Amino acid sequence: MRVTNKMLSTNFLRDMRNNLGNMKDLQSQLTSGKEIRRPSDNPFKVARSMQLYSDIGSNKQYNENIKDTLNWLDTTDTALDKAGNTLQRVRDLLVSSGNPGYGEGEKKALKDEINQKVGELAQILNTNFDGRYIFGGTKGTSKPVEALQDDKGNTHIVYKTKDGNYLNKNGAQIELENGKIKVDANGKPIDNGDTKKYEDEFKHLNEDLIVEISQGVTMEYNVASRELMEFSKGKDLMDLLSDITSNLSSGKPEDIKKLTGENLDDITKAMDNLLKLRSEVGAKQNRMEAAKDQNSEENFNLTDILSKTEDIDFTEKIMEYSVMQSVYIASLQTSAKVIQPSLLDYLR
Repeated sequence: MRVTNKMLSTNFLRDMRNNLGNMKDLQSQLTSGKEIRRPSDNPFKVARSMQLYSDIGSNKQYNENIKDTLNWLDTTDTALDKAGNTLQRVRDLLVSSGNPGYGEGEKKALKDEINQKVGELAQILNTNFDGRYIFGGTKGTSKPVEALQDDKGNTHIVYKTKDGNYLNKNGAQIELENGKIKVDANGKPIDNGDTKKYEDEFKHLNEDLIVEISQGVTMEYNVASRELMEFSKGKDLMDLLSDITSNLSSGKPEDIKKLTGENLDDITKAMDNLLKLRSEVGAKQNRMEAAKDQNSEENFNLTDILSKTEDIDFTEKIMEYSVMQSVYIASLQTSAKVIQPSLLDYLR
């Protein structure tokens, strides 16, 4: 086969373009720090990188969910601690009420302080975090409870609706007169018996909030007000506090005896229920801390895998670039010696 100068020139130009293309690719990788610049460079790695970016983004959101939930649980634990102190004070006052030396004045002072503690407990149940009431269930944008007085000066805790009405422990609307709760002969709030009108809202008041902390992993993290109120089957803190203030107002010996008997026993059970709720909150805090550590570790691993997938090894690429530069210079030097055109070559 006859080899001509044109064939040598064509081969030289083709090889030189290949060398320049390789140098261009290496330069692009060195300037960007990335192995791939567009999907056509390596479709498999591009798909994997996109999935890793998606996983890292989701993981960051899970981390935010965990942080917000931890703050919520911290606020809940603080509120439950205050509620426990309030109930402990009420219990101490009940023990004091059994003092045979106390007269009407002392018992009225006890009742007044307990009424203040009932209002304080209502305030605790309306604790707000980040614009939401932590004991309000899924109805977290409006107050879950309110402290109202009756015409005898006793304070009662009642559930509050969005439209400003008030409900008892069963969800029935409580009757008011001149802004005060109407009570029966036993000092209990009178209701209209209708538990259907506010059924949905009452249900939302006691629903659990759920947060996603990992792929497909969810967790209930709130304490609903009803969980705190219902300390045992058939017994409610609303009724108990109303009963205590009513018994203190009564001069009957059996009612006074009830204070240091049944009422004292029930307030102890209510405190035990509160401690149980605090232990559950503590367990959730521990789980969240563990989830936070796991999330951070997983995020680190995903970032490391992503770096290995799309980032270059600068040392390796610089060596490759130096080799390609030497190849390119060698090709230029070789062609200058092999291809020696003359005037006749241009005249052909």
